[in-house]
Amino acid sequence: MEQGVNSKFLKAYEMASRTERQFPPDVLLHFYALYKRATEKNGFYIPTTNRGDLRSAFKVNALVQVKDLSKEEAKQKYIELVELHIGNIRE
Repeated sequence: MEQGVNSKFLKAYEMASRTERQFPPDVLLHFYALYKRATEKNGFYIPTTNRGDLRSAFKVNALVQVKDLSKEEAKQKYIELVELHIGNIRE
């Protein structure tokens, strides 16, 4: 099953990268956090922050919300998010 999830995840990422749709910031942060959680080698990514950098603070908050997901769970949730907001992924 892992190979199927990986393949579908890559297709989902390609769809998300190529879409011209505009999403609200909270949806973009969710895409970001799930992608980072699914692809980081150590499984948890913390962006460097500058004091008072609101954008980085929102990224850290989004990452904290997905920190308990396994890499496989993050991939599956990323796939679901793409299908919800962009469309079905063809295998």
